[in-house]
Amino acid sequence: MDKKLVAKMIKNCFKQYYETGTMPIGDNDLEKLSKQILQTKAEEPTADLYEIVNDTVYEYLAD
Repeated sequence: MDKKLVAKMIKNCFKQYYETGTMPIGDNDLEKLSKQILQTKAEEPTADLYEIVNDTVYEYLAD
């Protein structure tokens, strides 16, 4: 799985919650979320990547 693709998907997901050009996540947190998403996808290969990204970003924002 391409890490750059996952990072782009995370950024696009954040656009749903924040204004254009505003990114409330730093590079370290982006890296952590990417790793978490890739790990979840590896553990659940049949899961939809889009859903994993959305769920992970929502959990991040809800904390």
